[in-house]
Order: sequence, then C-alpha cells, then structure tokens
Amino acid sequence: MSVRVRNLVLMVLLTAMTGTVFLARRDYSKKNVEFMPGMVEPAAYETQAAAVVYVDGNAARAPSRGTIARGFDPLPYTRSAEDALRAGFELRNPLALVDSADNLARGAVVYKNVCSPCHGPGGAGDGLIPQRGFPPPPPLTAPHANSMKDGQLFHVITFGQGNMPPFAAQAARDDRWRVVMFIRRLQTAAIAMTPAQQ
Repeated sequence: MSVRVRNLVLMVLLTAMTGTVFLARRDYSKKNVEFMPGMVEPAAYETQAAAVVYVDGNAARAPSRGTIARGFDPLPYTRSAEDALRAGFELRNPLALVDSADNLARGAVVYKNVCSPCHGPGGAGDGLIPQRGFPPPPPLTAPHANSMKDGQLFHVITFGQGNMPPFAAQAARDDRWRVVMFIRRLQTAAIAMTPAQQ
C-alpha cells in the first residue's frame, strides 16, 4: 500500500471518528453500561446490620489495633498536673521555626474567639464571662503563667485545668500552638509595660 493511499484511509477514519463524536451525543439521564458492576459498587452493610462474613456477625468493625485516624496524632497525656508538667518538658512547638507573622495572626484570631471570653483581650482574666459572675481565671500575664513552658500551656489548652474546660475540640492542634505563641506575645507586651502603665 502506498503512502498516499494509507494517508487517505487514515484521513477518512479520522473524519469518521470526529463525526461520530459530534453526532453520537450521550444521554446523561441514563446510566452507563457496567460490565462488572460488583467492582463499581461494593456491597456495603447497613448500620448495625449483621454480617455473615465475620465470625462475631458484627458489621460495625473496630479499627485495627495501633491505627491512628488521619490528622489525629495521639497525645499520651491525661488531665492531671503531673502530665501538664511532663508535657512542658516533652512537647516542643512545631511551628516555632515557621513564619511567625502568619502564625501570630492566626493565634490572635483563635485566642479572640476561644480564649478571650474568659481571659479577656489582654490575658488579664477580665473577659465577659468572669464579669457575669463566673470565677475569673488567673491572668496569663502573671509570673506563674510566664514561667510555664510552651508544652505545659499547650497541655492546659488541650486538656483544661481547674474550671477551664478542654479546648481540643474547638481548636485544631496547630491552632493551639499558635495560641501559645500569641500568649507569649501578650506576656512579652505586659513585661515591657512600665509600672506606671500597669
């Protein structure tokens, strides 16, 4: 077959395929033909249904031992003063070396939304909730709070302490570290104030 005839045949095939694409429109109201539907739609069990493939007959399976949900790294601590001290020695702020301007800005937003109702805008413990009669929290700018390590502050935010509830559900882990950074900024600003301004 000559090159000319082969090119002519290929041109006719290309024209036919292009015409088929424009002429044969798909009907989107109908489902495509499935040759192996079991591969597309697996047989899922209903919630709380019995499953014949498992020995115990329970379809609701517990996660395998040692698995960790994505985005939920475990914290091997409890809500105790001893674990708070231990966290102060063991935990380090992973965001300390990252661009701090963005982290401080985000920490300020999270602090305003989550912490300032009790601790107040400057961390003095004069938020709206203590003004309504709830016992005021200790000031975040007090010497005791200044001496706490970052990991200990993170533990207190995560697990709570005294009247303070845990805030792990309200603020993501990185946001809690950003709040620690923002609290350090509040403490630095309070130390820089002269006694006449306090």
